Amino acid sequence: MNKVALLVGNDINNISPGISWSDLLHKIKEKYKVSSLENGQKPFPMLYEEIFLNAIREKHINERELKTYISDCVSQINQNEIHQLIRDLSIENIITTNYEFSLEGEIATANTGLIRETTYSVFRKHQIGNTSYWHIHGDCLNPSSINLGYEHYCGQLQKMRDYVVNGTNYNSQTVYKAALIKRLSRKKDTKLQSWIDLFFTQDIHILGLSLDFVEIDLWWLLTYRARNKYYRRSAFIENQLFYYTTKKWYALSKDKMQLLQANDVEIVVIDETNKTKYYKKVLAGIKNRYKLPSKILS
Repeated sequence: MNKVALLVGNDINNISPGISWSDLLHKIKEKYKVSSLENGQKPFPMLYEEIFLNAIREKHINERELKTYISDCVSQINQNEIHQLIRDLSIENIITTNYEFSLEGEIATANTGLIRETTYSVFRKHQIGNTSYWHIHGDCLNPSSINLGYEHYCGQLQKMRDYVVNGTNYNSQTVYKAALIKRLSRKKDTKLQSWIDLFFTQDIHILGLSLDFVEIDLWWLLTYRARNKYYRRSAFIENQLFYYTTKKWYALSKDKMQLLQANDVEIVVIDETNKTKYYKKVLAGIKNRYKLPSKILS
């Protein structure tokens, strides 16, 4: 069995015609009568908090109502051929920051994670055939789980850090209580339970994800893994992480690329400007590296 997983971001959805994040922000501000708010250079999680807090004062909404509206909007995203090609790779674990189910190709009916999380997403999993889809920032079926603001990001990070560093206190008897890092170092109780496990045990290929610096949960996880590998010399961390980008964005984002490399992430630059062709080349490279059975990518 090939120990390989994908981490897929929203950019693959941009191939499909439909609502963009800019469009969505405009619609939200229009709906909740806060159109005067400027996007500017505000990090999205802070802009979301600003929209929400102003909407509370203007319309006395609750957050679930706002997240349900966002959920309904992003559920309209259409599938495209890249979603299908990803499914054709037959990879057992696909991690995504996306809320909708375009990657699955169908709407999942149940969260099959070990814990029935209502807000955070350490264990959130949807099983379709032989593939586990891990929606790490929530999913449209559970609007309260959609991770958008700083409050939610910090809560998610707290849950993640407990799972990795401190250990868990869930009532479930099926979830290991010891911290992940201790279990891995002792080579005990290492059965896959959370998407976080994959970052220490399987090669992960990151595509379609800008990895903005506001993604504090993912940047913390990358940094903690790299510190354990190099500073604490944890020999059990043997997997590789890969980040895919175009030649253009590599040149424009050298600061981010340097940070990724410092955190033990290999940068893979694809010289292709056409978005569809770019992702086909990315997926073909992954297919060939692991000799995965799939349809021909061209």
